[in-house]
Amino acid sequence: MSHAPARGRATLALVGAAFGFSTIAIFTTLLTASGTSLLAAMAGRYVFATLALVPVTGGFAAMRLPPRKAAEITVVGGAGQAAIAFLSLSALAYIPAATLVFLFYTFPAFVALRAALLRTERLTGARLFSLALSFAGVGVMVGWPGAESIHPLGAGLALAAAVVYALFIPLIDRLRTGVGVVVSTTYVAIGATAIFVVAAAMTGELVLPSAPVSWLYMAGLGVLSTALAFTLFLHGVQVLGPVHAAIVTTTEPFFVSILAALVLGQPINLQTVLGGTLIAIAVLLLQRPSRG
Repeated sequence: MSHAPARGRATLALVGAAFGFSTIAIFTTLLTASGTSLLAAMAGRYVFATLALVPVTGGFAAMRLPPRKAAEITVVGGAGQAAIAFLSLSALAYIPAATLVFLFYTFPAFVALRAALLRTERLTGARLFSLALSFAGVGVMVGWPGAESIHPLGAGLALAAAVVYALFIPLIDRLRTGVGVVVSTTYVAIGATAIFVVAAAMTGELVLPSAPVSWLYMAGLGVLSTALAFTLFLHGVQVLGPVHAAIVTTTEPFFVSILAALVLGQPINLQTVLGGTLIAIAVLLLQRPSRG
């Protein structure tokens, strides 16, 4: 019996996940433009995500873990996710959404560099070429001589988020050993919620949006961009495996480019297209299995 229909549905699920993830920068930009602070927006995002994820796990009874394991995933996972979200989305104050996501997608290059430094994987010629392509893409997007360059702080925040994410992936994977992916993600969402709520309260930014449309953006950020996107991604990974899933989700930066142009009116310039294409090619090459 052919498994083609199942693989086709899984591929569509991954494309849907990539689209969902691509709306993070869009909803955040719309929220902050409507007067909601970044900290309040992130607190709302993870509140809505948690409310959407808990039923998917089967409820709190199905989420029971040993107290130490639950605390580790909640605290470490929540802190890591909060750092990544805050660094990357803070960059939106300085650079367009499409530029942010393309720069963030250098994280596979940093994953490869980490693996080479720890000697868990060999840095082959093909991988070196991929790394060179990735950083060349960053160089093109940051600006070539005579062209309009992007804000250095915005680029720095986006690249810092990519580095933190590259370090976070193996850490959270190790912490959640023996725990279901949806359950561990729900604990991470709970941890991130607590961090952003406390941070917003301490800075006086824990203010509920007054405009109804802001609540809509916040719900979209939590449900579509986070909970639903993750669920679709998980389905795709289960059917196709992580390598294939990573390849399909490289469509995310291009979705962001289109949405930023249509929704935010941010132009897609030549630097973004060329630099982003180099980064996307590098990511695809980095997914190829090493031959030793």
